[in-house]
Amino acid sequence: MSDGGDRGEAAASGMLASWWAAQGPDRPALYTAFGDRTFGELNANINQLVRALRRRGLAAGDSVALMCTNRPEFLEVLWATQRAGLRLTPINWHLTGEEAAYIVRNCEAKALVGAAALGDKLVGATGDGREMVRLAVGGEVPGFERYEEVVAAEEGSDISDPVLGTQMLYTSGTTGRPKGVHREGAAPSALAALNFCGYDEDWPRSVDAHLCTGPLYHAAPLAFSVAIPMIYGVPIVVMEQWEPAETLRLVEAHGITHTHMVPTMFHRLLALPDRSKYDLTSLRYILHGAAPCPVNVKARLIEWVGPIVTEYYAATEGLGTLVDSATWLAHPGTVGRPMVAGLVKIGDDDGAEVAAGEVGLVWLRAPAETKFEYFGDREKTAGAFRGEYFTLGDMGYMDDDGYLFLTDRTANLIISGGVNIYPAEVDAVLLEHPAVADVATIGVPDEEWGEQVLAVVQLAEGVAGSAELAEELREFCRAHLAHFKCPRRVDFTEQLPREDTGKIFKRKLRDQYRAAAEQSAKQ
Repeated sequence: MSDGGDRGEAAASGMLASWWAAQGPDRPALYTAFGDRTFGELNANINQLVRALRRRGLAAGDSVALMCTNRPEFLEVLWATQRAGLRLTPINWHLTGEEAAYIVRNCEAKALVGAAALGDKLVGATGDGREMVRLAVGGEVPGFERYEEVVAAEEGSDISDPVLGTQMLYTSGTTGRPKGVHREGAAPSALAALNFCGYDEDWPRSVDAHLCTGPLYHAAPLAFSVAIPMIYGVPIVVMEQWEPAETLRLVEAHGITHTHMVPTMFHRLLALPDRSKYDLTSLRYILHGAAPCPVNVKARLIEWVGPIVTEYYAATEGLGTLVDSATWLAHPGTVGRPMVAGLVKIGDDDGAEVAAGEVGLVWLRAPAETKFEYFGDREKTAGAFRGEYFTLGDMGYMDDDGYLFLTDRTANLIISGGVNIYPAEVDAVLLEHPAVADVATIGVPDEEWGEQVLAVVQLAEGVAGSAELAEELREFCRAHLAHFKCPRRVDFTEQLPREDTGKIFKRKLRDQYRAAAEQSAKQ
């Protein structure tokens, strides 16, 4: 393989696709439901798009908004903006047009690229109709140029003056408008020296392949399923949307070696009755994060696929901890130790550190070289930090050996009779019951206790809800948890509301129940 230093320089200039195209233009780079790309094809398309954007007036430092489904064009736009010195903001395409328009305005976009299949949503994202470059991918949209025609009109050789661009993702947050997480610089070349996923660097003979299971606009897939595989020249298989059986089929069909998932996916994969029929022997690294994983679910996963599961704790704003299977099995439930000493601490609301074993807020360190700001909002930025540390609102504790254990988010915390109850504990127990396909434990208003614990259960296929089963699930909890933590009610639902990443949308569920309670009180 060619020198890693050259590869690092290519990453630092936004020219990684070009570097890999020079090594092997016919090597596969992308497999998607909307077409595949070799490295040569991908690199040419990137250069063509850079020229097209420049021809339409965009220059280094300008902002581009991208509202696109999991298509190869999403990645072409990503890498073109990196090569042209532009700031890219991917937008969650599940948002309404009005919600997307806020982000388009807030990020100061001079161009909007989007999937034509989004129709009115994409048109709505332009907001007040102010002038900007508009490109529609995969079809006609009024007021938009056809992406394919715009790209085809340009020349595909490498541009002579690449400038490294940046990304600015928006956090959904728990209250208020989403916030752009902005950093002045980027250091992708640093990732080239940290091959923590264990990709094979003998590139001409490498058979590595990465399966992207999540939406490309999300921070975790962008980092772990796009940026890092690209550094090692690994072909990326992009799922249009996640489905458990299709995941296993793709692993077998493409010889997938690496993937990134969220815990909800593990539970659904383990529930597949015919999962043993798929050949998963190529898999050697599963990375996961985004939400606490019930101990029982993760233990079963490792028993099934082997000790190839690595967990991280991180967010759009920064990294935190990492733990491999062997260490996790020795410390069940941990999300690992800090990647760097002092990177994570447990503290009170003011950031003052608490004793080992005491539950508090999880604080992450953002030193000057990686510090972020919430774009255009100094007040929010200042409010997020206590010195060099910021918090996402997650609760947890450090044990005596320095391992971090998460309990829940402050937004999900239930306070009943003045006692703090962490719903993740209840969820983890109920998921062990064979009748439960998935569950969301929330707090609902209660005149006497302030809040009472409610478990909303999505039942396994073929299981019917009943008062007897609800009582059985309550007793099951009581056999494993202190009684004050256990649900006073169990409701059944056909489908729990989910975020686009697959995680259960607990805030939406709480809002539904609280609205119903308010309506009932008025009657």
